[in-house]
Amino acid sequence: MNDVTVYSARKIITMNTMQPTATHVAVRDGRILAVGDLDRMKAWGTHRLDMRFADKVLMPGLVEGHCHLKEGSMWEIPYLGWFERRDPQGKVWPGLRSMGAVVERLAGIDAQMRAAGKGDDEPLIAWGFDPIYFVGGERMTVEHLDRASQTRPIVVSHSNGHVMNVNSATMRLCDINAETEVEGVVKFSSGPSAGHPTGELQEPGAMFLALRKIGNAGLLAPMTEDGVRSFASLACMQGVTTATDLVNRLTDADCAVLEAATADDACSVRILPAFQAFHGTHGATQGAEHVKSLMPRSTDRLRYGLVKMMLDGSIQGFSARLRWPGYYNGAANGIWVTAPVQYEADFEAYHRAGLLIHTHTNADEASEAAINAIERVLTRAPRPDHRHTLQHGQMIDAPLFKRMKALGLSVNLFTNHIWYWGDQHYEMTMGPDRAHRMDACGSALAAGVPLAIHSDAPVTPLGPLFTAWCAVNRITPSGRVLGPSERISVEQALHAITLGPAWTLKLDQEIGSIECGKRADFCVLEDDPLSVDPIALKDVRVWGTVLSGRVFQARTSAAAG
Repeated sequence: MNDVTVYSARKIITMNTMQPTATHVAVRDGRILAVGDLDRMKAWGTHRLDMRFADKVLMPGLVEGHCHLKEGSMWEIPYLGWFERRDPQGKVWPGLRSMGAVVERLAGIDAQMRAAGKGDDEPLIAWGFDPIYFVGGERMTVEHLDRASQTRPIVVSHSNGHVMNVNSATMRLCDINAETEVEGVVKFSSGPSAGHPTGELQEPGAMFLALRKIGNAGLLAPMTEDGVRSFASLACMQGVTTATDLVNRLTDADCAVLEAATADDACSVRILPAFQAFHGTHGATQGAEHVKSLMPRSTDRLRYGLVKMMLDGSIQGFSARLRWPGYYNGAANGIWVTAPVQYEADFEAYHRAGLLIHTHTNADEASEAAINAIERVLTRAPRPDHRHTLQHGQMIDAPLFKRMKALGLSVNLFTNHIWYWGDQHYEMTMGPDRAHRMDACGSALAAGVPLAIHSDAPVTPLGPLFTAWCAVNRITPSGRVLGPSERISVEQALHAITLGPAWTLKLDQEIGSIECGKRADFCVLEDDPLSVDPIALKDVRVWGTVLSGRVFQARTSAAAG
């Protein structure tokens, strides 16, 4: 029994109900050989005892079932968000708390670009903006951005990735004007500019008008190897060993970047890129064949085969599709990114191809439309253990969860919304009644629907322990507890960031728990998440990770040491 390493720990949280805790774990060939006490390890014969985790807590490597690799590369462009954020290199970017502060920041960047000799032919692209926090929910218009520059094209991507704002220079360049009749091009309803575009572009159809001339920005920016490496570094700091990239065109260039980055043994995260099966260049049949052709190229650290579909937009961006009574503040209903009829036809093509489909449905009308379509598809084409998943699903209620259970659907809820937009949903988008049932983890579990929870990074920061804290406590920045009955236990929340997402990704046979035969993926913690006060769950410290037996110490831990 050569090359067996036994790790000793203060405590091992296995997420295996047959053996919830242990003190030692044996690893061979990147897989878990044994779990238990030292005597059980000795039964395997000669081994090397590694004591580096003797004072730490091990749990399964955390699984982020809905994020985007651009969390690693977005920081190459300016951040304009409300909340303070830390980038993968540890730099803290301050939050901007008014429209004036945002405009001032953009004007300063424009001045810096001019001082560096960058003329008006180079656009200014920024990200992370979210006007819903400003007093009265003030919306950005071309008038704001023109204060920063009327000659340099400016593109500001909202934090949700569904909306962007542009200035007059961008609109001139892209031929966006009063005659433009594209859904999502917002226009002034009154005043001297009535009928002219405000500069706000909602959802892909409208945003494409700018992106086709400016180049891809925000979540649609080109993927780079450096960006993937930065993401891996950030994942290690947050205890994540498996992560999705839940919108990827999977072009030859994209796949080359992914394959090069993950082939490096220094890569500390396993990546599952999801093929973008909406408003793309492929038809559904061609798209399915494309994804299937990539699957033989999968490795331990790179897994092809996931498909991402999309129905509606963003609730806080007012582009999501709500059932009656609609938006609390009277805003018009949102946009169908994919028409429900087209969604059903495309879903069936990918389903019949045997692929795993994850569908973006933020608001309840979109979730209901997806459930209706999937029910009809499964009637025509039954497929046991399909594990199709609704992503975000923030307004799914108990009756819809019961239907999902009957159809074998899973859900991955965006619980970070409770903290980041809970007050705004209570006061502006949904109103109190519906806000109390948003991201209803308790109802999902009561209905027996397999549950995962996520960050949607970079929409909110990557950090599964924080996501779990949101699900356990359901506290907003104002101190509200939204839906006390929807709170779940710490144990349930830890399941929802390990075995829960592993199930939705069809990887539960490999990851998500610490037991014999699975990948040796561990999250290494300084504190015991089952012993701390639940209100302190987000503050549990991460030392690093182990991915298929390779140990990675997080940069912050290394610096502290």
